[in-house]
Amino acid sequence: MNRKKVLALLMTSALSVSMLAACGSSASTDTTAADNAASAVVADDTAAEGTESAEAAEAADTAAAEDPDAGSYGPIYDEYSEMSSEELYELAKEEGGEINVYATSSKMLKEEEAFEEAFPGLDVVISDLDNDEVLEKTKTEYDTGNIEGDVLQVKDAAGDVFYDYYDEGVVQAFYPKDICEHINPDLLKYGYPLYSSMSFWYYNTDAFPDGQPINSWWNVLDTNEDGSQKYSIYTKEIGQEQAYLSMFATFIQHADEMEKAYEDEYGQPLEYTYDASAFDFEVPENNAGVEYLYRFAQLQMTFISDGDELVQAVANSTADAPALCLCSGGKIANRDESGYAIAWVTNLTPFTGLENVEYMYLVGGTDKPAGARLFIRWVTGDTDGKSGGLKPFMKEGVFIARDDVINESNPIATVAEAGAVAPDIAGIYERYLDTQDMWTYWLDQNPNM
Repeated sequence: MNRKKVLALLMTSALSVSMLAACGSSASTDTTAADNAASAVVADDTAAEGTESAEAAEAADTAAAEDPDAGSYGPIYDEYSEMSSEELYELAKEEGGEINVYATSSKMLKEEEAFEEAFPGLDVVISDLDNDEVLEKTKTEYDTGNIEGDVLQVKDAAGDVFYDYYDEGVVQAFYPKDICEHINPDLLKYGYPLYSSMSFWYYNTDAFPDGQPINSWWNVLDTNEDGSQKYSIYTKEIGQEQAYLSMFATFIQHADEMEKAYEDEYGQPLEYTYDASAFDFEVPENNAGVEYLYRFAQLQMTFISDGDELVQAVANSTADAPALCLCSGGKIANRDESGYAIAWVTNLTPFTGLENVEYMYLVGGTDKPAGARLFIRWVTGDTDGKSGGLKPFMKEGVFIARDDVINESNPIATVAEAGAVAPDIAGIYERYLDTQDMWTYWLDQNPNM
């Protein structure tokens, strides 16, 4: 989002909130800021003048100065938020036509028949696309006014969906109030979450029968006594993967924790070796996250775009030539499907990885407002979590957002217990492009690649 627009956006969002049934009742200061801004707009639009109006306007100015994006943070409830599925169903039948869903997970395809069986007379069409395709298609329809989509499922690792699409009205969030009571308020801030996932380091369990060989992200960089690299490293190209770059941006945000993890692991202070003089933007000095980015970019690595091939490389490694790969948690399925001797590395210091959240959004301008919301309610389990809509996502490596629904396929109940750090979308968005530039430059300087 263009940061110069934030104040105007705040007031627009506040006005929208005042026109809706109610705003989210989160205890966070973000929601308080939105409430204050909304109160100021209402005061200006009514006959109330004098002291109360002046105080409300001052409160709005203060809120905007402290956090210009506060008016956009969820949960923001509308007239549909307290409707039951039965009420939405009746409205959806009146709307008629197809409910078009743009999804980034092939698992969503399994929802079509089950949803239509649950709600006779409704027709849903699901398109399986990648993340960029979903966003590009939705933006094109919004810009041209030729809107065909109604619902989209999309990951927002770097904050571009929130700042460039949600804040601009290209997509909209629907917050069903009864279900939101079972979701961590932090996850509701940037949209309505379906599930979380994480990228893990994988190791070969035959090569390391006593358990994972590393306990810290710094161990990935370890060397042998002769100075050679200890582990063969396989990963997707970091600079082309939004989720991975977002994780490295998070290391920079958590610099103090990264520095402490190094000192705890090696018993000595971290030496800073990166040179930031080549960049035309300010690179923080003595930042352990930046230092890690630099050192990692100097490793000898093999980039593989296919996740199945990444874990296969680890499965083919040995104790004499050990390998690690960074890959989506869902690729653990190859352990059972292909017989690979692989396992996740968990509870690394300072954290195992970044929690990646899959969100459900409405397409801005949809002509199926009730049907789209009904589909979102159903997919996320409805009131009691037992609608059947969550069933396709009950795979190992998928962590359902609701606290009253546990994915029994996971050996670990929650992504937090696996060691994930919650995403600070605003911070990642602020640092993302600089992180990408640093990675690209330092990788180009890598004598091992």
